[in-house]
Amino acid sequence: MASTLSPSTVTETPETPALPKRIQSAADISVIIIYFIVVIAVGIWAMLKTNRGTVGGFFLAGRDVSWWPMGASLFASNIGSGHFVGLAGTGAATGIAVVANEWNALVLVLVLGWFFVPIYIKAGIMTMPEYLKKRFGGKRLQIYLSILSLVMLMVMQISSNIFSGAIFIQLAFGLDLYLAIFILLAITAVYTITGGLASVIYTDTLQAAIMIIGSLILTGFAFAEVGGYESFTEKYMNAIPTVIEGDNLTINPRCYTPQEDSFHLFRDPITGDIPWPGMMFGMSIIALYYWCADQVIVQRCLSGKNMSHVKAACILCGYLKLLPMFLMVMPGMISRILYTDKVACVIPSECEKHCGNEVGCSNYAYPTLVMELMPDGLRGLMLSVMLASLMSSLTSIFNSASTVFTMNIYTNVRKKASERELLIAGRLFILVLLVIGLLWVPLVQVFQKGQLFHYLGSISSYLGPPLATVFLLGVFCKRVNEPGAFWGLLSGLVIGLTRMITEFAYGTGTCLVASNCPKIICGVHYMYFGIILFCVTSVVVLAVSFLTKPIPDVHLYRLCWALRNSTEERIDIDAEEKRQDEVDDPIEDDPSEKPHGCLKRSYNLFCGLQKTGPKLTKEEEEALKKKLTDTSEQPLWRNIVNINAILLLAVTVFVYTYFA
Repeated sequence: MASTLSPSTVTETPETPALPKRIQSAADISVIIIYFIVVIAVGIWAMLKTNRGTVGGFFLAGRDVSWWPMGASLFASNIGSGHFVGLAGTGAATGIAVVANEWNALVLVLVLGWFFVPIYIKAGIMTMPEYLKKRFGGKRLQIYLSILSLVMLMVMQISSNIFSGAIFIQLAFGLDLYLAIFILLAITAVYTITGGLASVIYTDTLQAAIMIIGSLILTGFAFAEVGGYESFTEKYMNAIPTVIEGDNLTINPRCYTPQEDSFHLFRDPITGDIPWPGMMFGMSIIALYYWCADQVIVQRCLSGKNMSHVKAACILCGYLKLLPMFLMVMPGMISRILYTDKVACVIPSECEKHCGNEVGCSNYAYPTLVMELMPDGLRGLMLSVMLASLMSSLTSIFNSASTVFTMNIYTNVRKKASERELLIAGRLFILVLLVIGLLWVPLVQVFQKGQLFHYLGSISSYLGPPLATVFLLGVFCKRVNEPGAFWGLLSGLVIGLTRMITEFAYGTGTCLVASNCPKIICGVHYMYFGIILFCVTSVVVLAVSFLTKPIPDVHLYRLCWALRNSTEERIDIDAEEKRQDEVDDPIEDDPSEKPHGCLKRSYNLFCGLQKTGPKLTKEEEEALKKKLTDTSEQPLWRNIVNINAILLLAVTVFVYTYFA
């Protein structure tokens, strides 16, 4: 069956230079223009609706966001263009098992909403490094996590989203790769820099709707083209490229033949590309850090009106996370059926001809499906979907990274910085992120056999488990102290970097050419490595903590699970240092009291630096602080969200069982 499709593929795919003409139809261009107008309008509305002139207003949207935009933003922040390219690409190459990376979120978003967020809110924090400082004291954990978080955001999320978005834009428009990236990043940075978190959340809500509608339409077209689900499962197993010889290479059939377990979620623990113990435990450890302690995700939950809204948002996000199997993974597999010689190419010279990458063209599965299958107008809609996924993720990352830098690094360098200075520093830091993310893109293209999903998974497995350990033990084990957390993180970082640097140095190899990386370092699957790293870090954290002095309870009230309901006054570990800083703080001039020209006033309005209202009295500040750290719920809404959480868990068990 694949052979009947292959000739058409062979004749069409080399003509990629002709593809830019397809996106020049009036219908496509009109849809894209309308998309940009609507997104900019929503961004401006959110900018004017919220108070961006304070740190809390800019970074946490004034903590006044409802459950539905919050849940949509959680989903849109997570689903970037990397998912459309990475999930579809790995689905095309190996089958459905890759979706487990999405479905473990169904449980972990509930863990986030029911266990971690209440602690974070009671702690009164704005960033994850700030929580570590309150929980353990000192500055080294705060600085360590701030720097590592920013590195992970740049190495993983920013670069992968830029790369994957550029693949689609390059194929659609024929633009230079870096020119396309620059244009998109410029637009994205403008409304992130000016609008703050509120602008990001409300535009994310719009982006999520566009993503779901557009990709559902494409899925419908794809299944219609392939002849329905039964035909899809049969044809995928026969989707073998016609060109399997060349370049003086002897090709092993497993390099171009679909895997026997392509439609199995649980795969062999030894030989499987995604072994089931690694999927169940290794991926869950990585997901624990991402969903429960990553700044991008947690920051959205901290912006909620109350605890019931936060929980409802987590449930909504959980249901939306069911969709990637049907919106990304299966369309990627259908793309392999329809365009076998391109998507499943195995000879380096053939892959170079089709997509310019010798390692493989699986990352082009979804963009190729869009360009070849969608009619005029809908093709423009799908390009808008890709732009939406790229921009929603990047804006979320930029805002969160800016928050981490401003509140945890800049404030330590400039202890007496005014609120205005912090806002400006946070916005300028976004520009630095753009440059570094761009410079990392070439490495993404060749690492982990060119499969974006495995690139992200492997890097996460080398850097994420120690952080997951410290947050998990920090919340649930009050005996853990600062020396234990620090030495655990440090030992985990050394072990993880050893594996990562070695893999980058030797390369991960391809199906055709094995890597020379020493087996003792690279022989363990990266998911199993993540489990080992988590266990080693846990042992170090607990051992050092029990060998050193515990933290008195007076410093831990409402910072760990055992003391979450304490009503006693908490004395911060660094209270003395904090008091000294308050004494030294200069009185800020109110910029709004000084007369400004039109240009200056326009600048202040654009950046949200205008007058923000009367100064609060001490009593009003205390009342506001109490409100922002309140996690109480009305009994009716608490019961409603609890019942929905149980329903989501039941759905999770069903989908895992059905596709196992």
